Amino acid sequence: MTQLAEHHAQARFVQLSAGGVAVLDATPTGASRDTALLVPGHTGSKEDFAPILDPLREAGYRTVALDLPGQYQSPGPEDRGAYTVEWLAQVVTQLADTLSDEPVHLLGHSFGGLVARAAVLAAPGRYRSLVLLASGPCGLDGGLRARLAELGRLVPQGVPAIYEELERLRPPGEPVPEPEVAGFLRDRFLASSLAGYLGMGDAITSEPDRVDALRDSGVPTLVCFGESDNAWLPAQQREMAVRLDAQLTVIASAGHSPAVDRPTQTTAALTTFWATHTNGVATAA
Repeated sequence: MTQLAEHHAQARFVQLSAGGVAVLDATPTGASRDTALLVPGHTGSKEDFAPILDPLREAGYRTVALDLPGQYQSPGPEDRGAYTVEWLAQVVTQLADTLSDEPVHLLGHSFGGLVARAAVLAAPGRYRSLVLLASGPCGLDGGLRARLAELGRLVPQGVPAIYEELERLRPPGEPVPEPEVAGFLRDRFLASSLAGYLGMGDAITSEPDRVDALRDSGVPTLVCFGESDNAWLPAQQREMAVRLDAQLTVIASAGHSPAVDRPTQTTAALTTFWATHTNGVATAA
């Protein structure tokens, strides 16, 4: 996140049987084409989609981004073990049920892609399509498992101590955010659940490969990522697209967060894909 994007989405809180979730709800001023639900990644929040909320609304899509339970403004369980991909997927589907009687388009960014995939597998008829945005075929470690174990010693000191340690461990050469963004990122992390941070970390490192099951679900899928993604490697995501027989879009000059790095190109990729899928079947654009 290089900047805090302005938008006209309504911030509201939706009460579900699994608990309440905070959302940004961008509703078109005119006729709505479809509803899209956007799921953030491990340490993310609904604000990660802010740069594309207004463009998607202007394209006629009601677009709703959420904080998963335990993230930022959505409360979550205090049990680290509660944050499974399957449970989070149930929350996503419960939210989808409140948004529309019709199937909705579902997008998951990074870890949110694993959650979105699980939601589709559990309730394929609920979703018109799935976008895996900078996500992968299975769990991602990249040293995260070891880092979570190391951070465990700081748990008694609380979330601020863990955040300071994460900042100390920032990879060399990683861009330092501008002060306003840095302040938001710190406030977001401190407002989030420590159990959620650790539990989702466990989930992202242990998720099995479910690509074949997703392909068999029949839900149309777009694999989309930045050309310089440094989480799941581009080659992994390309291979996943082939296995899924999915549409593939690579966003030039973008990294792991295409919606932030290149919102115009990301919006175009999404609207082009969504426009060709109505009621779960391909139609002429």
